[in-house]
Order: sequence, then C-alpha cells, then structure tokens
Amino acid sequence: MLKGKVAVVTGSTSGIGLGIAQTVAAQGANVVLNGFGDAAAIEEIRAGLEKEYGVKAVYSGADLSTAEGSAGLIAFAEEKFNRVDILVNNAGIQHVAPIEEFPVDRWDLVIAINLSSAFHTIRASLPGMRKRGWGRIINISSAHGLVGSAQKAAYVAAKHGIVGLSKVVALETAESGITCNTICPGWVLTPLVQKQIDARAAAEGKTVAQAEHDLLAEKEPTLRFTTPEQLGAMVVFLSSPGGDNMTGTALPMDGGWTAR
Repeated sequence: MLKGKVAVVTGSTSGIGLGIAQTVAAQGANVVLNGFGDAAAIEEIRAGLEKEYGVKAVYSGADLSTAEGSAGLIAFAEEKFNRVDILVNNAGIQHVAPIEEFPVDRWDLVIAINLSSAFHTIRASLPGMRKRGWGRIINISSAHGLVGSAQKAAYVAAKHGIVGLSKVVALETAESGITCNTICPGWVLTPLVQKQIDARAAAEGKTVAQAEHDLLAEKEPTLRFTTPEQLGAMVVFLSSPGGDNMTGTALPMDGGWTAR
C-alpha cells in the first residue's frame, strides 16, 4: 500500500516507534529511523528492515532536543531519498514530579522533545510535501493529550500541545493534499512500561500479572494494552486512500480510557 513512499519515524529504535517503522516497512515504505541506543543494535534493526521487507532503511541519530537536530533529520531524509512523504512524530520522554518540585531543566527537555521537535520537523517537511501535493503528518500524542494526570505537568502539557499543533497544521494544509492527524494511545506494553509493571509488582508484593491488571484497571476498561503494531496499522490507514479526508483529528486508541 505504501510502496515507494518515504516515512520518517522519530523515536523508532525501540517501543512504539519501532513497531510503527516495522509496520510501514511491511507495506513497502522506505524508512528513516531515528533515536538513541546501542549502535550495533540499531544497525541490526536497520538491516533487518531491509532484509525482511525489501525496502531501504537508513538511520539518523539527530538530537531532537534542538531545533537544529530536528530540522537536520528532515534534511538528512531528503538527502538520502529526495523526499519525505510520511512524517511520524513519535519521540518522547517522561518525568514525574509535583509541579512545585518539577525540575526546570526536565520541563524544558520534555517540552523540547515531546512538542517542539514536532514543530521543527513539520516546518521542515511541509515545503517538499506542498511541492509534491501529497503528505501525511501523523503525531503520536497520548490519552494524556486529552485528559490530565497528577505529577505529569510537562508530559500532559506537551501532549495536549501536540493535539493543538496538529489541528493548526491540518487547517493550514487543508487544500494541499496534505493531512495531519494525532493518535492518542493509552497504555502500550513497551519495554519501558514493562519496567514500571515489574517495579510495581516488587514494591507491592504482587505477581507481575496482578500488577499488570491493576495498572490497566485504573484507566482502561478493556484491560488490554494497545500494541505498537496496532498503532502502526492506524498510521498505514491514515496514509492510505481511506484516510484522504481525515485531517485535524485526535484518534484515541486507549481501551476506553477517555470514554469515562
């Protein structure tokens, strides 16, 4: 379905981003990976995408905490492929603390990576998309882009900001052949979330299965995690003809979290 397209997926060396990168590659898209991690492991991921799906995959370690790094990622993609068709802004970090104790440097970093980087990559991608008359911008927000949680001031602010940014981009590109949408996942079982579950189980003297159930029961009526592959499938749909007239939307994939 995406054969010949070029997809840039930020934060794609693990977790949600990697699942999205694998899903779009399976549909024939060439992929630009971005993120941090062990160089050998990243190279294994990159080479694996090419071998398994018969696409081209490249990697950029661009630092998305800076405007230069974010714009540089798009310049790198255009240098390698001469185009960016699909931009998935997924990179994100988290810090948890009460507002009066929230470190200013952590606030600045969360906002920079979770929100500002999306502005910079979108800004750099739009001229080429407009020239070609087609583009798909898909921003990964969170259920926390629609509702709040205590002690997550920077994360919630950034994720709400992503939803608003997407609406503005959608309005400004409405007649251009470009769409911009936001996906708002609930709990996704990534290695990071698994660590939280394991720590909770140890702290509360519960089994991992019990800790997992309790985590889901607090927020998600379905008691099921969303998977990176399901998020990837939504990215593919939004990039397909079926998504041509969907723009400016915030799409919860949260097991009923925000339906309460």
